[in-house]
Amino acid sequence: MKAVANLKFILQYIIKPRTTGAILPSSRFLARKMVADINFATAKCVVEYGPGTGVFTEELLRNRNENTVLLLIERNEDFCNILREKYSGIPNLHIIEDSAENIGAHLQAHGFTHACRILSGLPFASLPPQISENILTETRKFLSPQGSFTTFQYTLFKKKIFARYFSNLAVKREFRNVPPAYILTFRH
Repeated sequence: MKAVANLKFILQYIIKPRTTGAILPSSRFLARKMVADINFATAKCVVEYGPGTGVFTEELLRNRNENTVLLLIERNEDFCNILREKYSGIPNLHIIEDSAENIGAHLQAHGFTHACRILSGLPFASLPPQISENILTETRKFLSPQGSFTTFQYTLFKKKIFARYFSNLAVKREFRNVPPAYILTFRH
C-alpha cells in the first residue's frame, strides 16, 4: 500500500507540482517532529492542511485521544480519495476536499470557532502569493489564542511572510527527510 501511495504521490507531483510541492511524501521522522508539541490530553480540534497521503495524519491518529477532532483539508481530489480509502469510518476524523482558505466554514460546520493546533504540509514556496496570503490570514483568524501553527519548508525563504502573521517562532530541523526540512512553529 505504501509503494502505491508513493507512486500516486510522484504522479501528482508531475501533474501538479505547484500544489504538491515534493516528489515523495514526508518521512515518519518529520511527522513525529510536526506533532511533538501537541498536548493531546487537551486538544479538542486539530486541523491538518494538505495531508497528501496521510503521513502526518498517521502520527496524529497514533497520539490523539479519542475525543480530539481531526479536520483534514486537502484540495487534491486524488489525495482525498487515498485518505478516504485509508481512514473511512474512523471517529472524529473528517476529510474535507477544499482549500485551506476556507478553514472558518469547516470549523463552524463541525461545531468549532477555533482550532487548537493547525499543521500544514502545504508548499508555500510554490503556491501563488495571493493564495498563501489568504491561507495565512484565515489561519491567524481561526487559530485559538493559545494555539500554534506548525508548517515545514525546505528553505527559510518564506519565513518573512509567516512573520507578518505570527510571532514567537521556533525552528527545528529534520535531516531524515528527502529533502531535509525546517519545522516552523508559530504562536500569536
